[in-house]
Amino acid sequence: MGNISDIIEKYLQQMLAASDSGMVEIKRSELADEFQCVPSQINYVISTRFTVEKGYLVESKRGGGGFIRIRRARLHSQKEYFADLLLHIGETIPQITAEHVISRLQEDQLLTEREAILIKGIISRETLQLPLPLRDELRARMLRSMVSILFGRLGG
Repeated sequence: MGNISDIIEKYLQQMLAASDSGMVEIKRSELADEFQCVPSQINYVISTRFTVEKGYLVESKRGGGGFIRIRRARLHSQKEYFADLLLHIGETIPQITAEHVISRLQEDQLLTEREAILIKGIISRETLQLPLPLRDELRARMLRSMVSILFGRLGG
C-alpha cells in the first residue's frame, strides 16, 4: 500500500474515470474526513498531482459551500494538444515540470514507458550538468524538439 498522497490521488483518478462528465467535485473537508487526514493533505495532492502539465484543470471555491472541481483537460485536436504542450514547456522548464509533461504524454498513450524513461534521462539535471538558468533553457529546447518530432511522427 502506498502513502496517503498516492491513495488519495488514485481515489480521485478513479472518480474521474467513472464520471460521465470527466469531472469530479469534492469537498475538501469531507475527503479529509474520509481519509482521516488534514485538509492541507488534500490541497497538497491536488496541487502536485493534478496540474495543468499533467493535463488537469482545477477550480476551487472557498467557504461554507466551497468545493474543489477537477477535470481532465481534453483538447479537440492533435494540433491543439501540440500547441498546449509547447505553451507549457515555454522557453525554460524545471525538471519536475518537464517530468509532468512527459507523464502526461505517457498517460495519453503518446509515449511508451521506455520512451518516457529515455526522455526523462536525457533531460535530467544529472545529464544536463550546467548552471541555472542555462540548464532549464536547454531542457526546454530539447523537450520542445522531442515533442515536435513526436507530433510530426503522429501526423499532427
